[in-house]
Amino acid sequence: MLELTKGRHRLTLLPETGGAIGQWQVDGHDVFLPVQTAELTAQRGVAVGAYPLVPYVNRVAHGQFSFAGHEYHMSPNMEGCPHPIHGNAWENEWTVLHKSDSHAILAFDHQPQNGDGVNDLHWPFAYRAVLSYALRGEMLEVALVVENRDTVEQPVGFGFHPFLASGQEASLSFDARDVWITDGQGLPVEAQPCDGEWSFQTPKPIYERGLDNGFTGFGGAAELRQAGPVGGIRVEADAIFDHLTVFTRENGSFVAIEPVTSMTDALNRPDIADRGVHVLKPGQRLGGNIRFTVLPSNA
Repeated sequence: MLELTKGRHRLTLLPETGGAIGQWQVDGHDVFLPVQTAELTAQRGVAVGAYPLVPYVNRVAHGQFSFAGHEYHMSPNMEGCPHPIHGNAWENEWTVLHKSDSHAILAFDHQPQNGDGVNDLHWPFAYRAVLSYALRGEMLEVALVVENRDTVEQPVGFGFHPFLASGQEASLSFDARDVWITDGQGLPVEAQPCDGEWSFQTPKPIYERGLDNGFTGFGGAAELRQAGPVGGIRVEADAIFDHLTVFTRENGSFVAIEPVTSMTDALNRPDIADRGVHVLKPGQRLGGNIRFTVLPSNA
């Protein structure tokens, strides 16, 4: 475990557990809440506060997709779910490239391997991901870059999955164009405009509402507001993150506000113009920054 500190802030990092954040606290109060997800077996029961999503985000239906005339199949990586989820970088150990009191840089290199000689692939292309965590004043800045290290083009998507600590008075606001209604396994089935119950342009109570939905046309900023020592968190993301996934359990203790570059199952939705699949040529890189700012309790 690595520890970063700056002023009132303390951040723990878990390079061996997918480059994840263990915990982010301000004056001893949780900003990112450590959550243990038993279904994600590669996390080995470790509670994490946030982790990177690389080289795809959310689910790929049945682990199958077509690209450049080839058919690919990946193995499930979430217990009880046939759809691989959140890429494979979170399943592996990352290398520490740099560490100072308030800044760390981690990297992960992936080489595809056929587990059974045929289809047991975690991702069929070689890539490198570099992840930067920096405490700056009242803000945590996360930078993520993906490089195609294969000899052929590859499709990529990436993002970040934080568990923001939230209580009964929490409200959420952000701007988006459409929301994807999902089926019982979290796959998108229908896009609807962000109107009525799906509009978060003005703050909406979030504690009693369970969500696991993707939003398109994300405006780049979201705010979680609540009472308590940490008045809330403002999430700001670069334009590359034009999708947002929101996941929370009804009456839960966290809200996952996930800026991402693509919709769920984007690899299998070629008919959707803004699905968010980015194709990198060999040696090409793509990245972006996400900033989490702690809001004062009287904001």
